[in-house]
Amino acid sequence: MDIALVGPGRAGTAVARALVDAGHRVISVAGRTPDAESAQIAADRFDARIEPVQSVGRGAALVLIATPDDAIGATASAVAQSLEPDALVMHVAGALGLAPFLPLVETRPDVQVGALHPLQTLPTPDTPLAGAWAAVAGPPLVTELARELGMHPFAVADDHRAMYHAAAVIASNHVVALLGQVERLADAAGVPFAAFEPLTRSAVEHSFDVGPAAALTGPVARGDVATVRGHLDAIPDDERRSYRALADAAHRLTGRNDTSLREALA
Repeated sequence: MDIALVGPGRAGTAVARALVDAGHRVISVAGRTPDAESAQIAADRFDARIEPVQSVGRGAALVLIATPDDAIGATASAVAQSLEPDALVMHVAGALGLAPFLPLVETRPDVQVGALHPLQTLPTPDTPLAGAWAAVAGPPLVTELARELGMHPFAVADDHRAMYHAAAVIASNHVVALLGQVERLADAAGVPFAAFEPLTRSAVEHSFDVGPAAALTGPVARGDVATVRGHLDAIPDDERRSYRALADAAHRLTGRNDTSLREALA
């Protein structure tokens, strides 16, 4: 397939690169402006031409939109006049389904629309996608593309997209933020951050092996309220709110209603 890439940031470039590795070709790139640095880098990388958004779809069987979420609908409408009949217009956003494409479908009923969100962190455009899962919506071609990239596709209804994406953010961004708290407290205690790596890795692995509830250990799991109170007394004031929230989440995971623990966390 010949591909037009609109929004050559990390996510869009990573998906485009995976498609190129699978045998497809990027023929055109559109950025915020024709002279945007990201557009030039992507055009050089894929040996593609730089086009304005309004003409980027010429000759492309797949138009890949990787703009910020709130710009997807307007971008699709801007691309509409250059789309080839039966072209697939696909975005890579996690929180959105096909709703942003409704205006496009009204004006160009002869094209297909879809969504493919790699459930993977993309710190660089070269992050591998093979082995990751992907939330898909749209025609069977979207699922076929996900499988072609070595991903595991699953469907998410439009009205569940925000809930799904919230889970993805917690699984990635919030875990990283939590490790930031570990690093701060470890530094305050004079302990190397690296010392916590085996503990964290084993906790994550056990959670996926046996489920989070069965994997939970520690003072909340065993009802050790005194230790929890000791933690709250020891850690800085600005670290207590997140500790309380996560200890409460751990308490919920136990399935118990421990009044003394709830009082300690109040």
